[in-house]
Amino acid sequence: MKKAIITGGTGFVGSNLSRELLRQGWEVSIIAQKKFGYKNIEDIRDKVNIFEYEGDIDQLINFFQNTNANVVFHLASVFISEHKSEEVDLLIDSNLKFGAQILEAMKKSKTKLIINTGTSWQHYHSDAYNPVCLYAATKEAFEKLIEYYIAGEGIRGITLKLFDTYSETDTRPKLINLLHKFSLEKTQLDMSPGDQVIDLVHVDDVVNAFIKAYEYISENKEIQYEKYAVSSGREVKLKELIELYEKVSGEKILVKWGGRTYRKREVMKLWRNFKTLPGWTCNISLEEGLKRVSHPNK
Repeated sequence: MKKAIITGGTGFVGSNLSRELLRQGWEVSIIAQKKFGYKNIEDIRDKVNIFEYEGDIDQLINFFQNTNANVVFHLASVFISEHKSEEVDLLIDSNLKFGAQILEAMKKSKTKLIINTGTSWQHYHSDAYNPVCLYAATKEAFEKLIEYYIAGEGIRGITLKLFDTYSETDTRPKLINLLHKFSLEKTQLDMSPGDQVIDLVHVDDVVNAFIKAYEYISENKEIQYEKYAVSSGREVKLKELIELYEKVSGEKILVKWGGRTYRKREVMKLWRNFKTLPGWTCNISLEEGLKRVSHPNK
């Protein structure tokens, strides 16, 4: 039986990955913090091993040595699009310090494969490196830590850089997840002019990418470290997304375009100079995904 350690396993993508790995017969261990709760995994909580991490690296190392996992899926992070000064420590501790502790625990255990999570926001204007925000900068910085542990400590890895993720079961307060609610309530949305672009990938396809990444690196022993994008290959403007949602759902969204200004460093051009993970394709079209979002119980 294959064994996985998942950080961020109680989050949106991590909880979906946990379910799929269980379905495929994996033994799943989740590193969690009690303060974030277990709402997203209540249906599988008795099927996974949960290690509640309190910052003690010796306990973390002991957990890794006892678990003897095939791979770490590292999804834990704090996302803040426009941070406040008092949030700097949170971003650094969550996205760098905790990740470094994971790598250190891998060094001292038999677990030598990591599938890391990056973001397309590391590439503002599609530049080789130009972070949209401090969150994206911490993601890039953590990749540099990975590179050290790969060069010096025998670890191998793949970073999957995600665009926007969504699904009909997503409870995060993101626009696409709230459209059905807004249509029922006849709530008017004050939006920017709507020319920013997004690339939406359904969580089922994202989960498949993580599993494919593990399979690819485990089968190709010569790989030390690679970076791939998880993209639908389709970009839409926000205004076009609303129109498409209305078309596939039959619902009307009341939008006041230009009712608010663009935020700082709004993404008007998506990163496109990327490699795609060999063997992975995006199977759920945006139209199909939006149908699911608009009719979540069907």
